[in-house]
Amino acid sequence: MAERGEIAATRFGYGHPIFDKSPDAGRMIGRLRGPDEAAALWPGVALSEVLKTVRAYRTARMEEKKAGAKGRTAALKEVQQQADALALRGAQAILARAVGSPDGLRERLVQFWADHFTVTSRRSIERALPATLIEDAIRPHLAGRFSAMLRAVITHPAMLIYLDQVTSFGPGSRRGQRQKKGLNENLARELLELHTLGVSAGYGQDDVRQMAELLTGLAVDPDAGFRFEPNRAEPGAETVLGVRYTGQGTEPIFQALDDLAVRPETARHLAMKLAVHFVSDTPDPGLVGAIEKAWNLGGGDLLAVTEAMLGHPAAWAPDAAKARQPFDFIVAALRALQVGPDRILRMEAREFRRLILQPMRDMGQPWQQASGPNGWPEPLEDWITPQGLAARITWAMHAPARLVDPLPDPRALVETVLGSRADERLNWAVAAAESVREGVGLVLASPAFNRR
Repeated sequence: MAERGEIAATRFGYGHPIFDKSPDAGRMIGRLRGPDEAAALWPGVALSEVLKTVRAYRTARMEEKKAGAKGRTAALKEVQQQADALALRGAQAILARAVGSPDGLRERLVQFWADHFTVTSRRSIERALPATLIEDAIRPHLAGRFSAMLRAVITHPAMLIYLDQVTSFGPGSRRGQRQKKGLNENLARELLELHTLGVSAGYGQDDVRQMAELLTGLAVDPDAGFRFEPNRAEPGAETVLGVRYTGQGTEPIFQALDDLAVRPETARHLAMKLAVHFVSDTPDPGLVGAIEKAWNLGGGDLLAVTEAMLGHPAAWAPDAAKARQPFDFIVAALRALQVGPDRILRMEAREFRRLILQPMRDMGQPWQQASGPNGWPEPLEDWITPQGLAARITWAMHAPARLVDPLPDPRALVETVLGSRADERLNWAVAAAESVREGVGLVLASPAFNRR
């Protein structure tokens, strides 16, 4: 039976080695309450850097058109290279933090909320935008109120661009009438259906439309990022879920977001989602109820919500009921091999693509490219597939030797990273392996390592 430390490391972190030798619930919550040390140690990409690159790209495109150039100019290629470098740096920072941080719970929560608020980039020049959403809107609010995270996410350029809010105009607004443009309901619909209430919460199409009208005015400034544009906002009051919102600027929008954040439907929806992600595809009703209760009592206090999840006995059930998604698998493997953050940050683009990004795609999880705003699936069978398993086995057998030299003793590795979760057959197979490379691969490809 798995020991509590092993459960803490694999279910609420990214596996061994455990930097915190006593990863109980209290210590994990204490770290989450403290400063974000990983963000300071391994800085990510700033929104201002991405906006600067996008502006430079637009300027280069204009110059190209003026010159009548048929192919890409040197200036345009250079800007694209800068954008690619930003995207690489953003991905490396996310991976380095997950690999090197002693605060595994924080890093797991970052990925949970980043998936909950899924965004992707449709243009290569904006490929680093999803990473800036994590920096600006997710990480700073993990231990705060959900309403603060919701405000930050919904007004972030990455979300406004991804869900086409930048194309939404109030039909009765000055710009809407002058340019004959109308509503885009994408953000309003996903805000209600995915981000807060849930698909079965009982709202109607009129609520979606009224929310879409309320959100008009949210726009992206190419220099500063988010801005509110009154001349594209629908005039008058809007009524969402029976509540009338009126006022100037972002005030009524933020009030609506704050109300959505504390509604009981939101608590129920997100309590279930947290329990499913961290513990089981069919979670214990008592665990879901405890998380939901903490949400309602604390008004969406995420620290209290996380504490309630860790404080329930069902969260510590010994069965490893979840599959490690490809990102989780690779991070856990890098930790097991003791590949440090500095090694990741030193990788050139080609090596990073070959050892990290392409394998993730082969395993079924292309980097920050979920197929829809509902993010990645949770069920184990979506990840443990013949193709996905083949990609994991291939990575386990070949990538470690390219990452560390010498490879660790596989007999020591199985004890370090799996402990009591390694059964007799795996221990025998590892000991009987014909080579160190094969033994390490057997550990990382094992069912025990691929579950959490």
